[in-house]
Amino acid sequence: MTYKVAAFYQFAALPEYRELREPLRAFSAGLALKGSVLLAREGINGTIAGAPEAVDAFIHELAHGGLFGGRLNNLELKFSTAEAIPFGRLKVRLKKEIVTLGDEAADPTRQVGTYVDAAEWNTLIAAPDTLVLDTRNAFEVAMGTFEGAVDPGIRSFGQFKDFAAEQLDPARHRRIAMFCTGGIRCEKASAHLLARGFAEVYHLRGGILKYLEEVPEAQSRWRGECFVFDERVALGHGLREKDKGHGRDK
Repeated sequence: MTYKVAAFYQFAALPEYRELREPLRAFSAGLALKGSVLLAREGINGTIAGAPEAVDAFIHELAHGGLFGGRLNNLELKFSTAEAIPFGRLKVRLKKEIVTLGDEAADPTRQVGTYVDAAEWNTLIAAPDTLVLDTRNAFEVAMGTFEGAVDPGIRSFGQFKDFAAEQLDPARHRRIAMFCTGGIRCEKASAHLLARGFAEVYHLRGGILKYLEEVPEAQSRWRGECFVFDERVALGHGLREKDKGHGRDK
């Protein structure tokens, strides 16, 4: 059996997020799903896997069901497949932030950078006056990144604001194009830079995963593999799993 994997997030006001935890966990368990879901006052973030029809039912409930009352009708979604469920169990956790930056001024529900679709990304990052910035952790960057991208050298996303304060200058870096795995870290990072006075901040809509899904390998400026936070470890172009023993696409 081929299992379906859904990575998703949305920034949305969920003031009663604590009360949503158990109903969401029970609904997910009833579909025999496994994976990890984070709930916070600012929204939802997660990756789940299971039978294709079960994953579809889960996403439909998030976007259109009564549990969230239509507040998650603009989910950022990426689908891929796995030969085995890449999670050991189901976890629904409560968090202060769905992606931790630690800057209250960085509120993606108020302002974020300009979204750039995968088809337009190559043109943007090829421009000589564009600073291309990888917002992921150093070990992720080591596995793969875009040509010419700056590695901030951070161990966790919470350190990004320190990197920005020390290395980025609104007067010198007038156009910044940033990217991350699925797009969520860039939402926070772009909101942070805009709050600090940077004028032109762009980010890759849907992140690296959407780029690898949509851009043909022959036209790709991506080099290496994309780390994912599950037992598949890394994905390549077309969101294909990598052979763990030989580094080849399955």
